[in-house]
This record gives sequence, C-alpha cells and structure tokens, in this order.
Amino acid sequence: MQKKIYDRFRPIIFVISILNFFENYIILFLTPSSKLQLFLSTMFTGLVETIGTVLDYSKHDDSSTGGDGVSITIGNCSEILEDVKLGDSISTNGVCLTVTEFNLGKTLFKVGVAPETLRRTNLGDLKHGAPVNLERAVTSEVRLGGHIVQGHVDTIAKIVDKKPDGNAIAYTFELRDKEFINYIVHKGFIAIDGASLTVTNVDPSKVQFSIMLISYSQEKVILAKKEVGDTVNIEVDLTGKFIEKQVEINLTGQIENSDSPLNKLISSLVEKKVKEYIK
Repeated sequence: MQKKIYDRFRPIIFVISILNFFENYIILFLTPSSKLQLFLSTMFTGLVETIGTVLDYSKHDDSSTGGDGVSITIGNCSEILEDVKLGDSISTNGVCLTVTEFNLGKTLFKVGVAPETLRRTNLGDLKHGAPVNLERAVTSEVRLGGHIVQGHVDTIAKIVDKKPDGNAIAYTFELRDKEFINYIVHKGFIAIDGASLTVTNVDPSKVQFSIMLISYSQEKVILAKKEVGDTVNIEVDLTGKFIEKQVEINLTGQIENSDSPLNKLISSLVEKKVKEYIK
C-alpha cells in the first residue's frame, strides 16, 4: 500500500523538482558576468561554425603538446581561431576538446584525446582528410540559438536509414547504448556530431530515433555526407538528466526522512485506512 501511495505522489515531487531545476538556472544567469562567463566557457549551442579537416591523427604523440597519447591536428578553420587561446575549448564533432597548439598563422590547431573520450565517441575512427564539425565555446555575448550542449558525448549511434523528404533528408539512428533512449523525446533537442537538431520520432522498442536535416543545414554540417552504416556522436539533452536527478534526490530525501511532509501525509492516509478497516 505504501508503494502505491508513493507512486501516487510522484507527479507532485516531479513538479517540485522541475521548479527547483529552473530556480537554479535563474540564479545562474543572475550571477556576476565573470562567473557566468566561466560557466559558458565550457558550453556550446550546437550551431556548427565551420567544417574543418583532419590533417593528422597520431595514436601516440609524445611531443609536449601531445600529452603522450592520441592527438588530432585540424586545419581549414582559420575563421574560428582568431580569438581562440591555448587551453580554450572547441567542440569537435560534438566532443569538447582542449586546444594545446597552434601554428604560427593560426590556420590549424591540435587537441589531445583521452582514452575515455575514445571509448565514448567515434573520434578513434577519424582519418587524414576527414571533415569535422567545429564550434567555439560560447561567450556571454553570443545568442543561444540552438540548445545547451556540453560537449560531453553520451554514446554513439549508427545510421540505419537515410532518405530524401522533399528538399530535406530524413535520418533514423540506432543507439549503441539503449539506456539513453529514455532521454530522447519527440520534438526535443539532440546533439548529433555537435549539431543541435530536433527529434521527429522515437521508437524505444528498437532503440531508434529520427531527425530531419533541412536544406540549409546540409551545407553546414557533416551529417549530409554520411551514409547508412556510418556512426555519429550523440549527446542527449541535458535538461532531462537534470530533472531526473532532481526527482531522484527529492524522492529519496522524502522517503528516507520520517519527518518529511510526504511521509507524514502517507502515514496519515495509512492510519485513516486502517481505522476504516477496523470499523
């Protein structure tokens, strides 16, 4: 009986959690500009700025800027490097990577790739000449035209269908890790290789979802060049993760605290039912 009552009040806790979530967001954006910029410096919008080209992929870069591991050198992107400094973040196919080196004319840059990043993403499949989506971290002056993207890829997905739909292209993807389908919702946001796109359909039973790539975007992102069987990096919408965590924290706290309003309400309802049965 107690579990049924808990389940009954889950919607109330859910609403409270959402309010807490948005309250935290409002506080964040009312903070002094210096603190806000610190937050934004590791955030992206999912609006790809340019398509760069992989000039070198080193599996063991023992130079001072290679970190004694995998490094990638990317060129044909001078238009986004003018104000970038060493240590800045650049989203590369949706992965937040740190700039470790420039050439003299700032026409190319190098990034190191950690083992965990290689496990989570498809960056290990990159080869010389491969195109990559690039976006600098946002500043407090940049309009958030896409959605909040961290550059922390959750998993990869395989293209299982690609077909034209008028002047657009419809894609269907199948996730490698099925648990992330729970965060993908119809008409919600999703970042695919770092590009902010809108979900047009979700099929949880097949662990698949679909998007529509409009004509304008086909020239701006690398997805249009990919075919069935190719993989993409996936970052689900952060909002869903935050809300899930808030619900979990609130529900756990209410259940574990015997003096919580929820436990008191449940106790009173149980007591009332017991008295009715006794009569």
